[in-house]
Amino acid sequence: MSTLNRLVLWNIDHTLVDVARVTRDAYAEAFQRTIGRPLVRLAPTPGRTESEIIFETLAFNDVVTTDDHLPAFMTALAEAFATRRADVRAHGRVLAGAREAVEALSHVPGVVQSVLTGSVQPNAVVKVTELGLAPHLDLDAGGYENGVYSKAALLELARSRAGERHGARYPEAATVYIADSPRDVQAAHIAGSPIIAVATGSATEAELRAAGADRVVATLADTKAVVSAIADLTRI
Repeated sequence: MSTLNRLVLWNIDHTLVDVARVTRDAYAEAFQRTIGRPLVRLAPTPGRTESEIIFETLAFNDVVTTDDHLPAFMTALAEAFATRRADVRAHGRVLAGAREAVEALSHVPGVVQSVLTGSVQPNAVVKVTELGLAPHLDLDAGGYENGVYSKAALLELARSRAGERHGARYPEAATVYIADSPRDVQAAHIAGSPIIAVATGSATEAELRAAGADRVVATLADTKAVVSAIADLTRI
């Protein structure tokens, strides 16, 4: 891969790691603390931001929402996750090839890696830190759920942050998003950046191709193929 300024943004859940069990437990605790009764049904999570999941979960559980619900739930969720660091290590797992791909890219000149995720920042940091991926990621340059911006807007924000932090310019065409859902593909298209879709979430390879992903891989297990795809998509 030739030396160019490139920004690689990783989705976290179902792309790099699987912490579904811990996430369900944290949501259940946050719901109990915020609403005062047990959680019955959690909304679908793939490709969605935390606020989308929270609002739909509240609706599924017959909660009439107010302006106070979202900030209270997000605070409770972050606190519930923070107390489950050991559970993330015990029950979470890094998906096939993810660790190797992140490490390989860390040795490529001109490449900065960060995250673009629907998780709130404290929870995202816990996931990648406890599962050993943080050393190769500039987490301060990432895009996180903040209750205001879409993932497409967060991608643009991450580009700006990375540029400020590293004194470089990361054009849309030099920023690659790696994620696992059709909604992520849509966000990349809106933001004007190429996307590598990984079929390690709930979407199939066919569904990711139909959504318009620039590259589709079954897993991240073929490190050379992942690195090559990033190089091919960012020849600017």
